Amino acid sequence: MKAKVYVTLKTEVLDPQGDAVRRALHALGHDDVKKVRVGKLVEIDLDGDDRAKAETELQEMCAKLLANPVIEDFRFELE
Repeated sequence: MKAKVYVTLKTEVLDPQGDAVRRALHALGHDDVKKVRVGKLVEIDLDGDDRAKAETELQEMCAKLLANPVIEDFRFELE
């Protein structure tokens, strides 16, 4: 089973990297870009085919390691 984990900053947390990307896009002539938020994607291959177990494990992985729950949100998809 393959999982994709998306980690992003919470909306109330400032994103200086996103602001830098937005400014760079404006410098390249993309003035219609209003806001940019930068996150990360983690791809994980899991053994087994128990979807409920995989979801429980992914929830734990995200909460304990992959995301900082103070400033980041996460979501995941199982394929």
